[in-house]
Amino acid sequence: MPYLKFDQTRYYYAGNFKREGLPVLFCHGSGGGHHHWLLQLNSLKEPVNPIAIDLPGHGRSEGVSLNTVAGYREWLHNFSRAAGIAPFVPAGHSLGGAIALDYALNYPEDISGLILIGTGGRLKVLPAFLESLEKGSVPETFSDFLYSPKAPDEMLRRGRKEVLNTEPSLYYADLCACNEFDIMEELHRISRPALIICGSEDQLTPAKYSYFMGENLPESRLEIIKDAGHMVMLEQPEELNRVITGFIRDIVENVRNN
Repeated sequence: MPYLKFDQTRYYYAGNFKREGLPVLFCHGSGGGHHHWLLQLNSLKEPVNPIAIDLPGHGRSEGVSLNTVAGYREWLHNFSRAAGIAPFVPAGHSLGGAIALDYALNYPEDISGLILIGTGGRLKVLPAFLESLEKGSVPETFSDFLYSPKAPDEMLRRGRKEVLNTEPSLYYADLCACNEFDIMEELHRISRPALIICGSEDQLTPAKYSYFMGENLPESRLEIIKDAGHMVMLEQPEELNRVITGFIRDIVENVRNN
């Protein structure tokens, strides 16, 4: 199993740093893990080099979860330096998208672009969710917000099972990080090319979040993917992979021509 060790801690990733292509570092959302990106890891090809990480305290990574986007941003900076993969493209889902945005604000020299999936410049969380998680209970309705009603029954079943099997404290830390995140007034400072992706039926981060980013990120393109909810990478992987490949191909071509 591939681990990267720094700060005396082992962190898990899936992929190959030495593979041909521009490294795209996939970062999961709250309570998630690298397994949410298996349909990208197994299908994306050159010019994309897909790598999926487990944030600290998530999945197979050691360490403890953090409760601020800035903390995760600094961890990602240390990870990318230890891996020696700069320049790369952070591709973040939900909380992972917030981390990618914050990274672009603070370390633009490290990245060639960024991919923002089901996320926004502000990620307020329902107070009732946080209250329930703080008391050690995952809200029964939480998984209902993750998928489109059109998602297959088996996918919905697996989604509910995963939510119930995730430690409430992990969700609580991650969602606290989301709740405190707000860079709405700073989006215009991000100069790197951005691909914004949202499922047409996303209930957690509705399309209006993505439209706002598209209007305020200076160099961005927006893709709304039909028949997908918040977990667009699982619900419509082929369409997601298509738009990611096109975006990375454009970045690579632009570098070659300049």
